[in-house]
Amino acid sequence: MVSVQELEVHEAAQKLVAAFGSHDTERYFQAFAPDATFVFHNVPGRLESRAAYRALWKDWEAEGFTVVACESSDQHVQCVGDVAIFVHCVSTRIRFGTQETHSRERETIVFKRDGSNRWLAVHEHLSAAVQPDS
Repeated sequence: MVSVQELEVHEAAQKLVAAFGSHDTERYFQAFAPDATFVFHNVPGRLESRAAYRALWKDWEAEGFTVVACESSDQHVQCVGDVAIFVHCVSTRIRFGTQETHSRERETIVFKRDGSNRWLAVHEHLSAAVQPDS
C-alpha cells in the first residue's frame, strides 16, 4: 500500500521532471531548496547551492543549451520521516545549438518537507546509466 507521503513525493518529483523536460527554468528551480546540493557525473565537483546550479545552467543556455524532453521510469520512493528519497531512471534529449544528444542516466533526488508542508528537493545526484554487456 502506498502512503500519502509517497504519493506527495511522487507528485513533487513528477512536477520537477516535467519542468526540466519542458525547459521551464523558473518552475524547475522552484522545486529545489536554496541550500540544495548537486552532484552530476558530467560536472566536476559538487554544486553547493541552487544559485550555483542556476549560474551553471545560465552558462549552458548561453552556449545554446535546451532540454528537449525527459522521461522518468523505474521510480521508487522511500520515506523516512520528513525526508524522502526518490530514485529513477531518466532518458533525456538535450540540444546544444544544433547538436542534439540523448542520454540515459540514473538519478537520486532527496526531498524534505519545508515549513509550508511542501516537498522540496535538497539534493540531486545524477550518474550515467550502466550499459548492459552485449
